[in-house]
Amino acid sequence: MPFVSQNPATGVVGTQFPSLDRPALLAALVDAHAAQQSWRLTSFAERAQALRRLGQALLARRDEFATLITEEMGKVQREARAEVEKCATICDYYASEGEAFLVPEPMTIPGARSYVAYTPIGIVLGIMPWNFPFWQVFRFAVPALMAGNGVAFKHAPNVPRCALAIASLMQDAAMPAPLMTNLFIEDTLVIDAIASPHVHAVTVTGSERAGRAVAALAGAHLKKCILELGGSDPFVVLADADLEWATRQGLSSRYMNCGQACIAAKRFILVPEIADAFLALFAERVASLKTGNPL
Repeated sequence: MPFVSQNPATGVVGTQFPSLDRPALLAALVDAHAAQQSWRLTSFAERAQALRRLGQALLARRDEFATLITEEMGKVQREARAEVEKCATICDYYASEGEAFLVPEPMTIPGARSYVAYTPIGIVLGIMPWNFPFWQVFRFAVPALMAGNGVAFKHAPNVPRCALAIASLMQDAAMPAPLMTNLFIEDTLVIDAIASPHVHAVTVTGSERAGRAVAALAGAHLKKCILELGGSDPFVVLADADLEWATRQGLSSRYMNCGQACIAAKRFILVPEIADAFLALFAERVASLKTGNPL
């Protein structure tokens, strides 16, 4: 099954990319592991410099990437540019603070000198959704890289050009390309990726069903895993609320990113005293929204 780039606003199908077969997947993971084995030996200062270059590369190509995001998943340009900028911010943040997070912690044990040390674990596999195609990758990849790990990621099949753009940034930042390996693989090959001896941890952002499947595979192979699953966040409005402010915030929370956000307001809980007034004002604001091609 190819990975297809299709503009959701126009329906125009763009570039198609073939998926990897099992031998190609395993070879890519071998390359990623080899790159990580060298990367783990670098100093925190060297990693910090690399992450700062990565952040600078993101900002240098911000408008290009923002347009790419909009073309593949429909986000408005303002939000797309903000997403790229947020990715650059996390690069700078971990470049500045990452070493402090990983300082060995002394332990008080009678008769012994003990401490907890944080060492690289290897390749972290990320299975990422399409709603924030750059941020979802960077938020797990950047701290992993600062800690001396490498990353491989299986992105959502409808944002393949975003996935390739992310991987291309390794060259811009003068970092080994396999340290951030893009995997065009079908769901069935995720089993082989997690089982690979060159993958040491896995993270997924997705549905509860996907999380259960990934957690079961990670457990079967004794791999560490981090899950971010679903969400049905409440938006609570009480009797003393400023309804002008509350409806603006509710609109932003519900319709940000076309509503495709884990933390979006999905349940509105209104006390009876203000329910009718809130709904009338909220409906008025919703009616003012514009739909169509963001470009």
